[in-house]
Parts: sequence; C-alpha cells; structure tokens
Amino acid sequence: MPVIDRRIVKSRESIKSAFIELMSQKHFNEITIQDISNRANVGRRTIYHHYLDKFDLLDKLIEEHINELRTICESTSDLDFVSTNVMIFEHFDRNQTFFSTMLASNGVTTFRSRLLAFLIEQLQHEVDITQGINKGLNKGIILTFLGTAIAGIIESYMRNEMTESPKVVAEHVGMLLERNLFMTY
Repeated sequence: MPVIDRRIVKSRESIKSAFIELMSQKHFNEITIQDISNRANVGRRTIYHHYLDKFDLLDKLIEEHINELRTICESTSDLDFVSTNVMIFEHFDRNQTFFSTMLASNGVTTFRSRLLAFLIEQLQHEVDITQGINKGLNKGIILTFLGTAIAGIIESYMRNEMTESPKVVAEHVGMLLERNLFMTY
C-alpha cells in the first residue's frame, strides 16, 4: 500500500477549498490560478503540480463528488429508493458548500450536466418499458424526465428553497420514483 504524504493531501484540500470559495464569489471565467494560489496559501507551481489548469481542477473536483455519489449508490443497491435517497441527501448535506456552489454558479454548466448524466445512469436499469405504467413509452424520455426532476429537486434543496430535512426530501423523492417506476395500471 502506498504511503500517503500528508503535505500533498493538505495542499490538495487547501486548493480545492480555495477554488470552491472563489467560485461562490466570482464567475468561473474570472478566477485565475493566482487567485487560487493566494486563497489556498500555496504557490502556483504547487497547483500546477496537481492540476493542468483551473478546468482540470474543476473536472477533478466534479469527478470526485460524482464518484462518491456512485459509491453510495453501489453500496445501497440492495435497498429501496427511499433508503438510498436518504443516504444521498445526507451526503449532499455534508458537502453542502460544494454542491450549492456548483449548482448556484452561473459560469459552470458542467456540474449540472454531469449530475444529470449520473442520475440517468443510476436509473437506467430501473426503467422497464415492457410492462406496468411505462409500457410502450420511450425509455430515453422517461430517464431524462426522471433525471431532470431529481436534479431540479437537488438544486432547489441545495439553494435552501426547501425547508424540509434531507430525510424528508429524500423519502419523498424515493416514493415518487417508486410510484413512477413500479406502479402497474
């Protein structure tokens, strides 16, 4: 097992935190590597040692959080939608700064599109168009509809437009998913 240098970990965390803070204050296009360097209290060379540029930093940050969501989904694959959603919304709550900044940032549509792609990927195997309420419907339309709805709820939740606890929001989303995927008429 490789030895992890705490200085490297600390530098990366400082860079990521500084970048997220800056994104909550400035348009993405206005942020420079020097801004990140100053805020993180590290040299520009340190940033370039870990990341190619601010686009690479953003991409790696998004990928890190999408992978964490994927891990949660994989670890809860034997649970129902309600239980899985509770764990996901608790994760959103623990990482509120990142998610709210990404969803509120006008300069970055990358996160929204990656979140939607992730949600559609997770729902892919749940949509059955051969029977039940969705029989005969277009699977792509159903996936886009559900993924967009969930992304909208996440965005509203992260912008504090909902006063309910993460557990209540997650339970409601889970029940709505179960209704729209498994009801038989």
